Amino acid sequence: MFKATTHGVIVTVMPVYIDERSNPANSQYFWAYRVVIDNQSDQTLQLLTRYWHITDSNGHVEEVRGDGVIGEQPVLKSGENFSYTSGCPLSTSSGIMVGSYMMKNENGKMLEIQIPAFSLDLPDLSPSIN
Repeated sequence: MFKATTHGVIVTVMPVYIDERSNPANSQYFWAYRVVIDNQSDQTLQLLTRYWHITDSNGHVEEVRGDGVIGEQPVLKSGENFSYTSGCPLSTSSGIMVGSYMMKNENGKMLEIQIPAFSLDLPDLSPSIN
């Protein structure tokens, strides 16, 4: 489990390798990751956008930007949380993801919330630093 706290918002990520959606013989590896966004600040926040920086073990970088997460732009009151599951395909057997969310408070101020860096490694391999 990987965790980061920014502006009172705790983001926790748990990646899991999905063997059924992977085909190592064809250099296809797939991970699912569950994210919990826990608003422990004293403000109501809305998640507007996401940014991901994904690096495979060959150093290939992919950047992903978009509105919300899984088609939603959730509003989180103080003490509320939102969780979702998504996935990431890679052409190598390991990689790393890191990113951020842009959230807006009730006064319209934009806050960048850090998503912790987390490794994508096969279950039987020792984690590697990419």
